[in-house]
Amino acid sequence: MNRYAGTWTWGRGVAVSGIALALCAAGAAAQTPRPLSLEEALRLAGSTSEQVEIARAGITRARGSLLQARSAALPQLNGSASYSRALASQFEGIGGGGPDSVVTPPFCQGDFSPDPSLPLEQRLQRAEQRLTCPPGGGFGGIDFSNIGFGAENTYNLGLNFNWSVFNGGRNQALTRVARAGREVAEIGLGSAEAQNQLDVTQAYFDARLSDQLLQIAEATLGQAEETLRLTELGARVGQQAEFDVLRARVARDNQRPAVIQRRAARDLAYDRLRTLLDIPGGQPLALTTPLDAGTPPVAAPDTAGGRAPVRQAEQQVAVQRGQLAIARSQRLPSISLTSQYGQVAFARNLFPELNSFRDNWTVGAALQIPVFTGGRIRGEVLSAEANVVEARAQLEQVRELAELDTRSAYSQLEAARATWEASSGTVEQAERAYGIAEIRFREGISTQLELTDARILLEQSRTNRASAARDLQVAQARVRLLPYLPLSGAGAGGQAQGAAGSAGAAGQSQAGAGRQTGQQAGGQTGQGGTGAQQGGGFVPGQSFP
Repeated sequence: MNRYAGTWTWGRGVAVSGIALALCAAGAAAQTPRPLSLEEALRLAGSTSEQVEIARAGITRARGSLLQARSAALPQLNGSASYSRALASQFEGIGGGGPDSVVTPPFCQGDFSPDPSLPLEQRLQRAEQRLTCPPGGGFGGIDFSNIGFGAENTYNLGLNFNWSVFNGGRNQALTRVARAGREVAEIGLGSAEAQNQLDVTQAYFDARLSDQLLQIAEATLGQAEETLRLTELGARVGQQAEFDVLRARVARDNQRPAVIQRRAARDLAYDRLRTLLDIPGGQPLALTTPLDAGTPPVAAPDTAGGRAPVRQAEQQVAVQRGQLAIARSQRLPSISLTSQYGQVAFARNLFPELNSFRDNWTVGAALQIPVFTGGRIRGEVLSAEANVVEARAQLEQVRELAELDTRSAYSQLEAARATWEASSGTVEQAERAYGIAEIRFREGISTQLELTDARILLEQSRTNRASAARDLQVAQARVRLLPYLPLSGAGAGGQAQGAAGSAGAAGQSQAGAGRQTGQQAGGQTGQGGTGAQQGGGFVPGQSFP
């Protein structure tokens, strides 16, 4: 019994160990780092960015508004069908016009005409019977329910035609406003894509920089531990004092919090990158694009007129000019043509006969002339003119800010490149100096203070080199995307872009509504548009939470 029990216990232990090994192997396979290059990260960001999806939805919305604006200038044709049942009618009792009406005798129906072929007695009898007919059988004995009076069931099938032939150019202005809104949305999409690429590039190289800073901190910790080991060894043989040992131990212990902080910053940088790329948080990444990968110099443009904010401000001017044309069009007369064609059937039964439908067709024309509006049109024209002046001033302001932002971007690129080139030989020299200081300390020629200074200089040079490489990569990426990026400040430039998106959205909604009253007021409401979503910009070296 004990032998079998021992065998069962041993077998159970083997099974448990096998399961544990399998789980560990599965966990190790699940934690395999995923190789990720910068090109792949940019490709993933283009398909997972919510901001880009919002901008694409804005383009679809702008296209729909443009279709609505164009439809206002085209003829409109609508079909209709209706059915109604009369539960009670004032025509009941007249000519059989309802369920409670008096039934007309046969000799009261139709027109009375004597028949000469009949005997005189029969002709007199029919005349006397005709005189006794009720008044409802009058009007020629017509059944009024057949022409709608008191009919229980009414069917109506019709077509309605409406065409605004002339309205002072309002339809054309609405189309121009909607087209400008679509241009703003398309520019906003390009700006959103460029900003997304810049954010991903910065997050990618921030993660690479955090890797190198962690490696530098760990290497510095290793050097401090080696210095402590040599100092303790010298103290045991009587070459080093206890003060030197304490000082080396304190320097080693002070380096450990730096490693912990660098590791936490590295984890945060990787979490930021995973968030932008929609990668699960538990998935480790192995970044393959080196931090110091050089790129060819970028030539500076001659002008900043091609920047996305400038193009959006230009479309804003077009929007406000369209709003002004809409306001002025209200002073002119409007002409419209209308036509209605229908077939009507009145039936006592639920379903009418096909030959019982009657035609009903009308055509008409309408002319509207604003005679007196109490100054409303004049006020709307003045407001629209002020908006045009404001839009032009904002365009000039955005151009100036774009030129300043462009010069600033290229200045920062040149500064980053100069810093990178200046740090090219510093690391090698610092490593050589530390190696010499370590040998001198090991041989007892130099002091621990000299070795510590050399280690601090080496750590600082490595950190400066890594930071310069990261700044250069981000600055180069920003310059490449500069024509599509919003302005770096969220000030007047972002406000002008938001105003452009607002006016475009307002003009598009007016085109869909197709009404004159309140159009200019709608253009001034300041609702957020595509351009407003891109108001914030990017500054090299900025840290994103």
